[in-house]
Amino acid sequence: MNPIPFSFRQIDYVLAVAETGSTASAARALNVSQPSVSVAITQIEAHFGAPLFRRLPGLGMSPTPFGHDRLAGLRRLRAEAGRVFGELSDSVQELRLGVYSTLGPRYAPMLIRQFTAAHPGARVHLTEGDIAELCQSILAGTLDLALLYDVGLPTGLDATLLAEAPPRAVLPVDHPLAQHETVDLRDLARDPLILVNLPHSRSYMLSLFQIAGAVPEIAYETGSIEMLRALVANGQGVGILATDLPYGQTYDNRSVVTRPLAGNMPPSRVVLIRAGRFEPTATMRAFKDLSLKEVGTASATANGNSYAGV
Repeated sequence: MNPIPFSFRQIDYVLAVAETGSTASAARALNVSQPSVSVAITQIEAHFGAPLFRRLPGLGMSPTPFGHDRLAGLRRLRAEAGRVFGELSDSVQELRLGVYSTLGPRYAPMLIRQFTAAHPGARVHLTEGDIAELCQSILAGTLDLALLYDVGLPTGLDATLLAEAPPRAVLPVDHPLAQHETVDLRDLARDPLILVNLPHSRSYMLSLFQIAGAVPEIAYETGSIEMLRALVANGQGVGILATDLPYGQTYDNRSVVTRPLAGNMPPSRVVLIRAGRFEPTATMRAFKDLSLKEVGTASATANGNSYAGV
């Protein structure tokens, strides 16, 4: 068996540069000298015979395509070492979690709170992004798990279904359709539409109108759920959301009403993904088990109600 040619300390230096984007930041984070970090990177790159990082003047360091692959391997090696030695010592469990920006505020803080309460000393590193960015990071090994919608996912991912989120109309409280139990998209399309313009969300929402045979007039597009809700509350149009929110109040202290859509429209599927080629750690499995329990419960509770605010 060939020995590992570098110490775990040197590996930690390289991983810290990947996390922080520079040798100076990595040195500060690890409380070591910057030359120690630089020497470790130089030695490990020489061993591999290829650069792990691009050096960008004024912009720090970012992994090369080769570096992404090798850094993923180093992370797995470091995680496995931590798991093995953690059986004898109370080592910190670490999880790198990605969340889709519209789902993050709804579920991630609750999951982090419950996970760290159940696993004292555990640390969750949180990354927000769009679906394409998160999938790329999972496949590259820079994230362990990601919480997002099952829309346009690439091959190579293992996805666990956590909940199905039926789309809901978002209406001003005094809108005539707010008196209906369900809302027909052909009726909704008579008002200006406020649309979430994140890549996969936008196409999903517009596809619902296509299914209903309606063509909406788009008044505003936004990347923020709360902006959409506030615009609706102030009479600037109507909206559709898949993210289930257990309240109707907006940031400016106004209110919206949500109503289910008529016609059995296809729901969004909330999933937790990981890279299929990497074996999940015990920490990843524990977080998945918690997510299966809590996300499904929270989603079922919210979708059983129509919210008109307070």
